[in-house]
Amino acid sequence: MIHLTKPIVSVSWLKEHLQAENLVILDATIGKCSPEDFFNNQEKQIPNTRFFDLKQAFSDSSAPFPSTFPSETQFTKEAQVLGINKNSAIVVYDDKGIYSSARAWWLFKAMGHSNVAVLNGGFPEWLKSNYPVEERHTSDAKAGNFIAKYQPQYMKYFEDVKEMSAKKENVIIDARSKERFLSLVDEPRKGLRRGHIPNSINLPYEDLMDGYTLKDESELKEIFETLVKKKDGITFSCGSGLTACILALGAEISGYKNLSVYDGSWTEWGSLVRE
Repeated sequence: MIHLTKPIVSVSWLKEHLQAENLVILDATIGKCSPEDFFNNQEKQIPNTRFFDLKQAFSDSSAPFPSTFPSETQFTKEAQVLGINKNSAIVVYDDKGIYSSARAWWLFKAMGHSNVAVLNGGFPEWLKSNYPVEERHTSDAKAGNFIAKYQPQYMKYFEDVKEMSAKKENVIIDARSKERFLSLVDEPRKGLRRGHIPNSINLPYEDLMDGYTLKDESELKEIFETLVKKKDGITFSCGSGLTACILALGAEISGYKNLSVYDGSWTEWGSLVRE
């Protein structure tokens, strides 16, 4: 039985533990817009992978903003459908290296399941290592017994961030590009205004990456230590709550503890707060 002690695992570690009894491998890829046309292997997956539908099954699709945090009931139901159990050791990957997989990792933590990690480098790194793949197929896993238990400290919402911004409580770190943070380019979401949350600072998530993989722990620590102190509470934001989770992953690896993600991020803030 595996118990994951770190928030990230290597492809070599996963290859070695593929047959572990309680291992569940999830593909949290969003869409098909991966690097190098997904290495021309869009119909392949890591053996025994189950698809984690981040946009529909594991988001509140009725909400006005994308990727909205789901209810305990929804998360429990969908996790059980995937055959996830209370004792499952979950490894999440995506087809970009590290992108949407970090959001899936954070959702499990926010729902009370800490035995979860992100695959460093994701499917591109797996392919680069010439490890085995299989044809994509729908999982026929037996229904699991997972029960979601919401941990409110992991997620922040509009009123929380509004208060933090005004009182300068928590360090708010924005994962968007410098150009978006500084209002130099339009937002990808049509009609969404430019700007950033007052009193927030910028750390583009790409700054944590070295190609498909995260930079090593010492480099990540150096990045975060130039911005925030270990004792600080940190809330991460981005466009819609996805890449903020990459910063949360890097911060956790770097030893930071008081971390949260602004669920609505700039899509919500920029829609609700006019300049």
